[in-house]
Amino acid sequence: MSSRPANFHGLHIRKWYEFQEETLAIETGPLADGEPVVKLVVAAAIANPNAGRFVASFDEVIAASEHLGIEFARRLITRLAGRAVQSYGKAALVGANGEYEHGNAFLTTAFAEPIREAVGGGKAWVPSTGKRGGPGTEIDIPLAHKDALYVRSHYDTFSVTFTDSPGPDEVVIAMAVATRGRLHARLGGISVDEIIGEDGLR
Repeated sequence: MSSRPANFHGLHIRKWYEFQEETLAIETGPLADGEPVVKLVVAAAIANPNAGRFVASFDEVIAASEHLGIEFARRLITRLAGRAVQSYGKAALVGANGEYEHGNAFLTTAFAEPIREAVGGGKAWVPSTGKRGGPGTEIDIPLAHKDALYVRSHYDTFSVTFTDSPGPDEVVIAMAVATRGRLHARLGGISVDEIIGEDGLR
């Protein structure tokens, strides 16, 4: 797939990243209403097998992304250390020689399903974003409740930068999870206790 030597199921991964933050109080001072919110991101800088060219099919990337999903899931579960996941999101950052679509190809259901299974299932689709940029570009990974998108308390983001990625011929694939919604969320809507869990919306 890439001209660089493969080291992960046909892909060339240059670097893995992990970020974690734990928020104990909100910006105006009140302490957490319950447990602090822990957010995690796992990401990988990967040689873009389609950099600099148009391709009509992403079958090879999608097939390889399933293995990525399994490894992302393993790393997330290890870092969570027994904490349950309530929300998730994913993102792609594509280097200058690639298309936005090159990043999206890594983020299909094939990638997400092993992660969804590892965090106890999820009725809702995984919110996603992406863009093109160079090393140091910030990306905001969206978060929403894994079982019900209408739960407003879990609309959130995790903003991350990768100081040396992506290179022009790379993509950075990232997955974020959180252990709860925003601290002191108070904008109404469905509460976690009211989730039906049938259609991924409510």
